[in-house]
Amino acid sequence: MTTNADAPSMTTVGSDDRATRPLDRRHLLRAALGLTAAAATMMAPEESEAAMRAPPRQLSLVNLHTGERISAEYWSKGRYQRDGMREINRVLRDHRTGAVHAIDPKLLDLVHALGRKLGSRGPIQIVSAYRSPESNALLREADGSGVAQNSYHMQGKAIDLRVPGLAIRHLHRAALSLRGGGVGYYPDSNFVHVDVGPLRHW
Repeated sequence: MTTNADAPSMTTVGSDDRATRPLDRRHLLRAALGLTAAAATMMAPEESEAAMRAPPRQLSLVNLHTGERISAEYWSKGRYQRDGMREINRVLRDHRTGAVHAIDPKLLDLVHALGRKLGSRGPIQIVSAYRSPESNALLREADGSGVAQNSYHMQGKAIDLRVPGLAIRHLHRAALSLRGGGVGYYPDSNFVHVDVGPLRHW
């Protein structure tokens, strides 16, 4: 028996309807989406269970310009916590203008992973986090070579930091090992830059 590959498939329509009709692309797409949704639903309980069992993530930070300290749980029970994120955003604001900007959760996860890798117990010292366009322009004017025009700081995706009692070279090595994005080494200014942009270093 020969078959025609271009011939439309046939399916029964309704339990009481004996007529048949071809399955067009729209029907096939709906069926595929239905299967995908069903598969996702089947996987969701296990994934959410694992997330619920995962330990909470907490950050202990001090803003060196304002002196403000914070120890906040920003992720727990499988989700980012709004209150903790809001507190962290405020402490990591632009100290020059007072502007507050949402810090990318992936950046917080990167800093959290860095702290865990280093076994840091005291607060991580923040040299610079969010930077408003005004502050970025001011810094570029003062030192154009070291400040990017479209800095990730302006998107809440970069932090310059140091860890008390830890040599900058060790902090730099640990940051590179995480391969979480960009890493900048500034031994003369005594800080390391990390961001969640493309993987690169300088």
